[in-house]
Order: sequence, then C-alpha cells, then structure tokens
Amino acid sequence: MEAVIAVFALLFVLFIALGAYATVKAVGAAKRGVDRTITQARRTVEDHTLRAKSFAQIGPAGEIAQLRLKLRTSMRATQDALHAGVAEDESLKESLGLFERLSAHGKELDGELKRLESEPDRARLAERLPSLRERTERITSSADSLRWAARDRARRFADDDLDMLSAQIDVEAGALRHWDTTEPPQTSAPRTSSAPWPDAPVAADAADDSQTWPETPRPHTAEQPTRPAITPPGPRPTYPWQKKPRPESTT
Repeated sequence: MEAVIAVFALLFVLFIALGAYATVKAVGAAKRGVDRTITQARRTVEDHTLRAKSFAQIGPAGEIAQLRLKLRTSMRATQDALHAGVAEDESLKESLGLFERLSAHGKELDGELKRLESEPDRARLAERLPSLRERTERITSSADSLRWAARDRARRFADDDLDMLSAQIDVEAGALRHWDTTEPPQTSAPRTSSAPWPDAPVAADAADDSQTWPETPRPHTAEQPTRPAITPPGPRPTYPWQKKPRPESTT
C-alpha cells in the first residue's frame, strides 16, 4: 500500500513539474513576442521621427537625421535579406558572419549620430559631418554589396533551375509530339475484283513421263465397238422352293 501511495505521489510531482515547465515556456514565448512587438513599434516610430526631422530641420541637424535614416534602412534590409537567404543557401553563413561584424560598426555609428542630434554647438557639428558622412557611406556601401550579392546569387540559382526545367519540358513536349517526326506508314491500294490473278508457274518438266495427273479420256473409234448403255437381262432362274404362279381366272 505504501508503494502505491509513493508511485501516485511521484506521478503527481511529475505532473506539477511538467505543468510548471510548460507555463514558464509559454510565458517566455509570450514575453519574447511582446518584446519583438515593442521593439518593432519603437523602431517604426523612430524611423518616422528621423524622416520628419530630415525634411523639417535644415543644416547639420537635418543631415544627421538623414544619415541615421540611411544607415538604419540599409542595415535592416541587408539583415532581413541574409537571414531569409541563409535558410535556403548554407553558403550565406559566412556572409552573415561578415554582416554581424559590420553591424557592430553600424550600431556604433548610429549611437554616435544619435548623441550628436542634441549637440548645441552647430559649428563643431558641421566640422564632424564630413567624417560622419564618409563612415556612413562606407558602412552602407558594404551592406548594400552583401545584400545585392545575396539577391543575385538567389536569382542565379532560380535562373539555372528555370533553364533546366525548361529544357526538361522541351524534351517532354518533343516526346509527346513523336508523331510529327515519324513517317506515315505506306498503305497499299485495295485489290479490285477486276485485277487478273497471276498465272500459275509452268513446271520445267511438264512433258516428263512421270506425270501423276490423270490423262484426258480418249474418244471411241470404229476399231473399238461401243457397249450398249443397258444390257438386257436374261431369264430369271427358278428354285424348287418357290411356288408356281397361279393362272389368272377368266371368270
């Protein structure tokens, strides 16, 4: 009895542990989903703010906003393209590793540009703009190069696959249309009843004495008298046990 109670207690503890683990996993997944939503919403708001600043502000402050917007847009597009392509092409893992290193420089530059947005010294900010513009151009150019190389690679694979598929379809279409390449069968004209039959071959030894066909009967001549067609019957023989025929009565 004690063993049964211990087994039920152990099962109860296992169910409690599994329930707690499932609850923790569900809460973690929900938290990550909320964090992603919040991050995406914050990113969208920040991008719209930068776009508004780039149009509304003039001078160094407006140009810094343009640099930040250009940097963020290029890095995000490259990241999405590489992450989407690495699932189908394993060779993009090295490119993704290079992008991670480039992304570190991009985040550093974005943080510096963000701090300079609130810089009150406009003259000092104008002096820093050429170097900031050059760094932004180098980073975005490298990111764009990786992104377009990944897209060109995916398009090349798609073109090769399409070419191979087109060739296979052409072969299959030719096999389905095989009657176009074969000659039509030669049909002979039907034999009519008026066409003469071929003569029988004449044997070379037709005059040979060993012929087995029956000879034609010869006509009767005067030397051989002809037999009458019907020979008159002779008198019928009589036997002793036969009765004599009665004379016919005259009465």
